[in-house]
Amino acid sequence: MTPAARLSAAIELIDTIDTQRVPAAKALKEWGTAHRYAGSGDRAAISGLIWDVLRRRASSAWLMDSETSRARVLGMLKLERGMNADAIAALCDGGRFAPEPLSDGERSALTSRSLDGAPPHIAGDYPEWLDPHLIEVFGDDRVAEATAMASRAPLDLRINTLKANREKMLPRLSHLGAQVTPWSPIGLRIELGADARNPGIHAEEDFIKGAIEVQDEGSQLAALLSAAKPGEQVIDLCAGAGGKTLALAAMMQGKGRLIATDSDKRQLAPIHERLSRAGIHNADVRTPKGDADPLADIHASADLVVIDAPCTGTGTWRRNPDAKWRMRPGALEVRLKDQAEVLDRAAALVKPGGRIAYITCSVLPPENGEQVRSFIGRHPEFSVVPPEQTASVLWDKAEDFAKAALQTPEGWLMTPRRTGTDGFFVSVLKRG
Repeated sequence: MTPAARLSAAIELIDTIDTQRVPAAKALKEWGTAHRYAGSGDRAAISGLIWDVLRRRASSAWLMDSETSRARVLGMLKLERGMNADAIAALCDGGRFAPEPLSDGERSALTSRSLDGAPPHIAGDYPEWLDPHLIEVFGDDRVAEATAMASRAPLDLRINTLKANREKMLPRLSHLGAQVTPWSPIGLRIELGADARNPGIHAEEDFIKGAIEVQDEGSQLAALLSAAKPGEQVIDLCAGAGGKTLALAAMMQGKGRLIATDSDKRQLAPIHERLSRAGIHNADVRTPKGDADPLADIHASADLVVIDAPCTGTGTWRRNPDAKWRMRPGALEVRLKDQAEVLDRAAALVKPGGRIAYITCSVLPPENGEQVRSFIGRHPEFSVVPPEQTASVLWDKAEDFAKAALQTPEGWLMTPRRTGTDGFFVSVLKRG
């Protein structure tokens, strides 16, 4: 497919996503099935266009002064891809499979309009109802923070220290352009271009053998900040597919007891194969059965309970820009209730002197600091471990991390703008 034909396909797909209200991933999959002639490079390029349009959905429409799918695609080419009106016009020449030529109004908008004067939620590309929450956490920096949250994310890998080390893996993955991560001592990063194909990590020998896992650097840091130690009893209460479970197991060096569970047994399904591949033998996966509590035998005995809490996912907008436009206020209320319930459940599992690591991939204060304060109000036997103490696990990076991340009385907030990671909040709570 020509670049112009790919652009036409993107306009068609954005129209489908808007009018039929289908998730972008589903629309892309169905389009690929219906257009078998499109090669992997074509599909990757079209996917890149779609995700970039969704990242700049509001600002591109503002720029073009139009809400149409075509307007959003054209506006994105200027705002995200940095193309000028002439370059865009060259793609829209009206030829076979190409978009229709630019109208006078479109060329004028691409030439003369900017985001100057746009409301913050437009310039930052986020739902307007979230503006008060972003003001609370970021203040006047909210547009810059949200713009970074709308940027394209790299592909981060975590070294499984049970099987390898970073010095060994870096040259082995040099063909993928891997570099060390800025903060995590066990991470590698692969930067991806706008039209980049998936590098196929799952087909790499080192992935198959369990030496590496795909995990955002922010998620790696969240696990590190929990300070799980060899010999401890650690419970991963919201284990899901096991990303942090694997990281915790490596930190424990295969020593101690690691229990992984989740309220949704479907989420747990992939964890068994992942644990086996990673060479982890001290993990006990407890899958819920009916109404029975899989942790009924544990009473105030855990050294550490890790809560990768169910949340709105606002911190992962870089990877799932479609989600932010489908998010509704009611979703926040549901998540706040879920978080309070899982925190209360964790409190009963922790022994005196033990701790809870509360983690969200959200930047919203109600899910983070406010949730922690409410928990301590219900459970005064717990107190926040001072964030500067938890950062000491980052060794020589601790001081720089403290300057980069946003420190609150309740914990650390990482953001794409500040730390180059997804948005993660981490609070460590100790039981007296």
